[in-house]
Amino acid sequence: MEGRDDVFDIEIDAYIHCVSAFVKLAQSEYQLLTEIVPEHHQKKTFDSLIQESLDNLIMEGDNIVSAARKAIIRHDYSAVLTIFPILKHLKQMKPEFDQVLQGTAAGTKNKLPGLITSMETTGAKALEEFADNIKNDPDKEYNMPKDGTVHELTSNAILFLQQLLDFQETAGAMLASQETSSSASSYSSEFSRRLLSTYICKVLGNLQLNLLSKSKVYEDPALSAIFLHNNYNYILKSLEKSELIQLVAVTQKTAERSYRELIEQQIQTYQRSWLKVTDYISERNLPVFQPGVKLKDKERQMIKERFKGFNDGLEELCKIQKAWAIPDMEQRDKIRRAQKTIVKETYGAFLNRYGNVPFTKNPEKYIKYQVDQVGEMIEKLFDTSA
Repeated sequence: MEGRDDVFDIEIDAYIHCVSAFVKLAQSEYQLLTEIVPEHHQKKTFDSLIQESLDNLIMEGDNIVSAARKAIIRHDYSAVLTIFPILKHLKQMKPEFDQVLQGTAAGTKNKLPGLITSMETTGAKALEEFADNIKNDPDKEYNMPKDGTVHELTSNAILFLQQLLDFQETAGAMLASQETSSSASSYSSEFSRRLLSTYICKVLGNLQLNLLSKSKVYEDPALSAIFLHNNYNYILKSLEKSELIQLVAVTQKTAERSYRELIEQQIQTYQRSWLKVTDYISERNLPVFQPGVKLKDKERQMIKERFKGFNDGLEELCKIQKAWAIPDMEQRDKIRRAQKTIVKETYGAFLNRYGNVPFTKNPEKYIKYQVDQVGEMIEKLFDTSA
């Protein structure tokens, strides 16, 4: 069964063919007419002959615009993408249109420019509303991914921007048409490209603000950091995989570096969640033992508490963070590896120092893990199947 989008594509395709067919038929109609009708009646006769077909063509175009407008009111912004191929085609055909309609009444000549203006205005309005919607998307509480993965808003926004890439000139000109009162031909394609770049940067800026506000829904700052890391990383990778990064760079040269810094900041915030585990076994505040000197009760108690605190913290974090997600395998491995190194080194030094100190009659109760076992536990983070 064909989806709504497929049907819509067929409609657009059919309309584009109709536009071309109208021009061809009008040209041959005029050719024929010059051979039959006296010269002083030709323009007027031609005007009335093509009127019905032209009206139907324009009406069909208006219907497409109004369908797009209705969809936009429902916040279905992808509908505006249906206007782009038509607008692009109408602009390409405009010189031929103008030529074939030379000498017809002003009302006839202005029908196509009127449709083009209406499409540009609708499109530009939709683009602006899309950018605002990305900023104000109200869906904070209900739709937050429990595992901190990429938010639907992020993937939808990037998909929309990627689809704009197929119609860069049309989209740029659409935005430019709202900026300047001069005629469509007087602004340069460089001006349009800058406007489109500014627009894309605005959408990305709005998305970043919204993600920041959404991340506050998580009670755990580490999960909040994983969520932001995943989303920023997804945005950067998507920009790099498409031409979007070149477009962004037209007005924001350092965008790539900024995203890398944001990603790195979130990794550091996440790593802080492990401090409460490693703090138990870090060298600070630990007594120095002389070999052969009997331990005091207080010292034995302190070592027991350190082992217990580390074990409990390690188990709790591994259990919680196993259920979180980092979809990008490279990033997932990098974060795990860094964490593993820090924790194993700290625990290894602690074990070396106190593993053979007689602080308990039941060492297996406190020394629950060997260094490699700790590494294996961290290796299972961000993996629900582990």
